[in-house]
Amino acid sequence: MPGHEPPIDRRGTSSEKWEKYAGRDVLPLWVADMDLPTAPFVLDAVRERLEHPILGYTAPPARMAEGFRAWLRRRYGWRVDEEWLVWIPGGVPGFNVAARAVATKGHDLVIPAPVYGPILKVPDNVGLRGVVSSLALNHGRWEMDGDDLGAKMSAATAAILFCNPQNPSGRVYDRDELEAVAELTLRNDAVLISDEIHCPIVLDETKRHVPIASLGREVEARSISLFSPTKAFNFPGLNAAVAVIPDPVLRERYELAGTGLISVHSPLAFAALTAAFEDDSGWLDEQNAFLAGNARRLEVAITDIDGIRTTPVEGTYLAWLDVSALGLEDAAAAFEEHGLGLHGGEEFGDPGFLRLNFGCPRSILDQAVDRLAKAAEELAAKPV
Repeated sequence: MPGHEPPIDRRGTSSEKWEKYAGRDVLPLWVADMDLPTAPFVLDAVRERLEHPILGYTAPPARMAEGFRAWLRRRYGWRVDEEWLVWIPGGVPGFNVAARAVATKGHDLVIPAPVYGPILKVPDNVGLRGVVSSLALNHGRWEMDGDDLGAKMSAATAAILFCNPQNPSGRVYDRDELEAVAELTLRNDAVLISDEIHCPIVLDETKRHVPIASLGREVEARSISLFSPTKAFNFPGLNAAVAVIPDPVLRERYELAGTGLISVHSPLAFAALTAAFEDDSGWLDEQNAFLAGNARRLEVAITDIDGIRTTPVEGTYLAWLDVSALGLEDAAAAFEEHGLGLHGGEEFGDPGFLRLNFGCPRSILDQAVDRLAKAAEELAAKPV
């Protein structure tokens, strides 16, 4: 069952998420790693692969590639060729290599923020200038500010880096929003580098994920899109992802930029990916329904907590909490003292916020809600 009760004890397993607060009464709700069971068919596929006595270097299986292509067709109506696929060990190396592939000295990278922290680090990693375009909060939704984004892009812009569904706000961008971003990118002769790792996790039934590269042939040719089922099916420890790069010249540059940096040889990861892409059991829908219930539980609870605000989560299992009204110098440390291990907003580009991972059993979420309320009350009463 997706909402496993009682909670699975991960202590003593070298879990990065739980070891951070080992020996302390702190609920770890920070890194994007769910405390829910890995999909059973994924575990079965890994066990089956372990029946073979050798775990050697492994080429990407044709079955896995076909499973992914069928998955894109089935879920999003996007048809891709097998030759467009570059298998990589994860999203973070994927978009760092992408930046190296599309930019040279003197170029800049435009990044709508707040955004997943490692994306903000890409410009420094590759020796380029990063230009941040702030998301706008409109009627309870975080949206890309088209005017600001247009003003920030120029002939020097090599690429725009963003994620959809959006991390940390949980937005699932609408088609018209993506079309506006694509138009700006084409107008400036830039490339779209899109992190779509969380795309299977859509919690709002009125929303549908749209891969930005699927908008048309022109956009496709100027795109590098990153996908992985590791978040949705909860096996992030088996690092694996795929970059979809339709343009052959751009793909060749990507592969060249990854020389010595990118290698994928994990037979267990490939077994897990294949099982996830081929799943038609309805397991994911059941888990998304559970996560949607957690999201609504959290959102309703926060409406009664003075000093904390949030917005509806449309996708991902991450909530973006505005705690700026509490006037905290270090919000993450302050809430940690109250038994909550949350991700500080400064890593995403806004120190007045915290990111909370609600991908956990309901009993853990209920404890978190109680601690949030108590922490906010005590922190609000504390002299500045």
